[in-house]
Amino acid sequence: MNKDQRNIKKTELLAPAGNPEKMKAAFHYGADAVYLGGKLFNLRAGSGNFSDEELQAAVPYAHGSGKKIYVTLNVIPHNEELRQLPAYVRFLEKTGVDGVIVADLGVFQIVREESALPVSVSTQASCTNWRAVDMWKRLGAKRAVLAREITLEEIREIRERVPGIELEVFVHGAMCMSVSGRCLLSNYLTGRDANRGDCAQACRWKYAVVEEKRPGQYMPVLEDARGSYIFSSKDLCTVEFLDRIIKAGADSLKIEGRMKGVWYVANSVKVYREALDSYEAGRYNPDPRWTQVLESISNRLYTPGFYLGNPGGEAQNIKETRSYFQSRQLAAVVTEKRPGNLYVLSVRNRIRAGETLEAVRPRKPVKDLRLPAMTLLTKEAEEPVEHANPNSSVLVKIDTELEVMDMLGRKMDVT
Repeated sequence: MNKDQRNIKKTELLAPAGNPEKMKAAFHYGADAVYLGGKLFNLRAGSGNFSDEELQAAVPYAHGSGKKIYVTLNVIPHNEELRQLPAYVRFLEKTGVDGVIVADLGVFQIVREESALPVSVSTQASCTNWRAVDMWKRLGAKRAVLAREITLEEIREIRERVPGIELEVFVHGAMCMSVSGRCLLSNYLTGRDANRGDCAQACRWKYAVVEEKRPGQYMPVLEDARGSYIFSSKDLCTVEFLDRIIKAGADSLKIEGRMKGVWYVANSVKVYREALDSYEAGRYNPDPRWTQVLESISNRLYTPGFYLGNPGGEAQNIKETRSYFQSRQLAAVVTEKRPGNLYVLSVRNRIRAGETLEAVRPRKPVKDLRLPAMTLLTKEAEEPVEHANPNSSVLVKIDTELEVMDMLGRKMDVT
């Protein structure tokens, strides 16, 4: 190991975990930590989230592998919601979670009064300058999750001016039309409050213009009869300049997506793990395959966000006729490994014997394999089948070495 390699700091890769399966996938594919929500006080009401029992089981699972769990308490609460919070904070501390993520000063105060839990200040607090980060540090925060609307130079200055507090930054995932996600559009149009965990994602809808003297005549925002997603930001993607973010002073690299599926979690974590490993080995050189994989999973096209400067109009999907893009899908997940290269697969999308699938494994290249004859497993019997439908389990013999939580995917017909 050369001198430069010895001086490269270890940086945390932090992944979303909308439910226990996604948490296990994130750890399997290389995340150092996950952030997740319980059933209360978090900004992803539509995610599966973790029951108290699931959370109690998740902590020893993570700690047994040297991983960490952060719990989101980032709701902006009203008075009546505060009554349940002290007891919930004490419960979280008792479970042994590694910290909580907080946006509201009142919630911050309760956490500090009721526990010794380390506190991360949520991106909802909009930390875009070193004074704000310094103030949170003085109040007792261990970490600040910086706003997405920030440049590399601003991160560097914050790091230089405010030592002694960890800096977490988003490196991949959805961007919001509003500053740090504090949006009222969903509340105004649907009555669903984004700041209380119930965003309807109204910014992703297709909009047209109506002139007041011509009611009922809907005109596209641009000269395009198909309409326009004028509020819908492209997704953030930084894998091509991840080294610059780390060098600017980031301690934790955060992937957004608690509402996304387990396929998204697995592939995004796999790519950023490989990128981070290459950086820490002193040989960071963006691999074109990283971008290809990220472009193949659910996305709204990509932008570098604000890191390289104000992104302007090119960061919006104003010329697109749809708001989501995906060219590969999850076919099955390995749930059991048996002697003799036998594997039990949990089927997620219909599969058939003889088709070519892709084996997606941690820290290994994607490998094509031909799906052999399958045995359908049910409580009543085991029978040979040519096809298997979602929510079924099959037994197959595959020569490629696989592990539990490895995934099989396929290319989609997107014509």
